[in-house]
Order: sequence, then structure tokens, then C-alpha cells
Amino acid sequence: MARIFYDSDADPGRLEGRTVAIVGYGNQGRAQALNMRDSGVRNILVGSIHDESWQKAEADGFSPVPIAQAAQQADIIFMLIPDEVAPEVYRQEIEPHLGPGKTLNFASGYNVTFGHISPPEEVDVVMVAPRMIGEALRSLYVDGRGAPCFVDVHRDASGNAWDYCLAIARAIGCTRSGALEVSTEHETWMDLLAEQGIWPLILGVFISAFELEVEVGIPPEAILLEMYVSGEPAEIMERAAEMGLFEQLKLHSRTSQYGQTSRLEELDRKGINEFLREALFDRIRSGRFDEEWTRAQRSGEPVLEELLARLSRHPMAEAERSLRNILEASREEE
Repeated sequence: MARIFYDSDADPGRLEGRTVAIVGYGNQGRAQALNMRDSGVRNILVGSIHDESWQKAEADGFSPVPIAQAAQQADIIFMLIPDEVAPEVYRQEIEPHLGPGKTLNFASGYNVTFGHISPPEEVDVVMVAPRMIGEALRSLYVDGRGAPCFVDVHRDASGNAWDYCLAIARAIGCTRSGALEVSTEHETWMDLLAEQGIWPLILGVFISAFELEVEVGIPPEAILLEMYVSGEPAEIMERAAEMGLFEQLKLHSRTSQYGQTSRLEELDRKGINEFLREALFDRIRSGRFDEEWTRAQRSGEPVLEELLARLSRHPMAEAERSLRNILEASREEE
């Protein structure tokens, strides 16, 4: 069983007298900085570039500084910038200012797992990875609750890395609901498998069902409203988070319960299993996906943009736009 840490396991005093640098004041950076300030962390530096995030940090009452200055002055450095730009920022702005007594905190294990960032041996390396987008992390904290997170000490150079890791998790509100110990590598694998295995399967099912139902003459807008535009799947997943994936079935009609459970038992999951195993072992853990994504970024070609553009031309995307226009017009009339 994995270890789960709560407020009583974390000593917020571990952050007293230490300067915390938030590198990147985006969705996660803003939420974590505000939560920590509200938790009583006094010395918070926002390291940013002169863009909208700099202005937002000023509006929130912080005094942002260049990233290199924040890294130089800080004892604990939060890496909260996108995975694809983090290695270059790290090499140029952060690495020159690292040394004994410093702690690097990551919200994602990607760059550490695949070696794009390799901190010096004398630096503590921890991971506090909230399982919520920044907006939800903040709103839950304000409501007196907290988002769960994954925690790990990838390297304990000081002998106190776990203390700092849990103090961070508490300061951003995560130990209110639970900080679950997961290795940096496992966090990376789970995250990538969701992105490359689970969600492609879900998207593929939706697209195939859409195409089938259009084939038999059902209006495209009706299909989308039934599948997800109504918001019903979001409600189902919310109940699943609260009650359990299988327990929430009891909220459905008996016809629905029978249909879901009986066809699940009949479903041949061999193809699904093979798809997921290939994603995890052949692409993710082998490093092939990381190499592919790195090449795509360095090529200068709009690889991702072309993929998104192709999806935007699918009849399902066109039907979405039509349905949104219908629904928006109806709301305006009201």
C-alpha cells in the first residue's frame, strides 16, 4: 500500500526562514503561490518574464523578479513552467545558482525521468504534483478543502528533503485531502499513459459512435448533446470520484445498469490491453515517445498544430460548432 500523508504528518515550520521561488506564474504557479501565502509562508519570490504573468503577479500583490534572480535568492525553487520549455530555462537561469542547501520542487516528473533536467548531486529534488488544474487547486483551498497530490523525494541530499516536501504539500493545501507517495518515474508513466492510452481510447470511442449514429440518420447535434455536450459525463465522473466508479452505477436507471454491466462482461478487452501495453512499454518507458516529441519540438515544424487542425476539420468538430451556435442563440433569446 502506498503511504498517504495528511496535515498531521507535515511540519509547516520547515518553511520558516526559507525563501521560496515560484518559477512560472501560470495556472499552477499562481494557485500555489497564493495558497502558500495564505498558509503563512512569508518569503515568496515570483520568478517570471515580462509578460501577462508578470503583471498578474503584481496585481496579486507579489513583486516579481527575473527568473535567474529568483533562483539565486531562493532556498526552494518550484519548477512550474511547461515541460517543453523547462530544460532550457533550467540550464540558462536556474542551474548556475544551485548548490548545497537548495531544493528543487517539480510538479511533473517528466523532465527528471527522461534526463532533460539533471540537478547537481548536492541538491534536494522533490516532487509535489497536485492532481488538479491550478484554478481548482486554488478554489478548493479557499473553500477550506484541498486537492490531493502525489509526493516523492527523488534525491535527499540534505537529509531533510521529506520534511520540505511535505511542508510544501501542506502549504498548498494538498495534505488536507491526502498526499500519496508515488515515485517520480511512476508519476510520469501514469500521466503519459493517460494522455497516450486512456484518452485516445475515449476520444476514439466518441468519434466512432458519432460516425455510426450519423450513418443511421441521427442528427449530429443530437448525438453530441447525448454524448457529452449536456455535461452528463462530467457529472458521472464527479460521482465516480465521490462514490467509486462502480458504486455510482446505482444512480443510473436499472435499464442503464443492466446495459452497462452486461455488455462490459461481454466486451473483449484484448485489443484495449494490447494498445495500452504498447503505449506503456514500447513508447513511454522505452523513451521512444520522449525522443519523438523532442524531435518534433526541435524541428521547428508545426507538428502539433497540424494534428489539431486535422481534428478541427472532422465532421464531429463541425457539428460541435453548429450545436454551440444553436445553444448560444437560445440563451441570448432568454
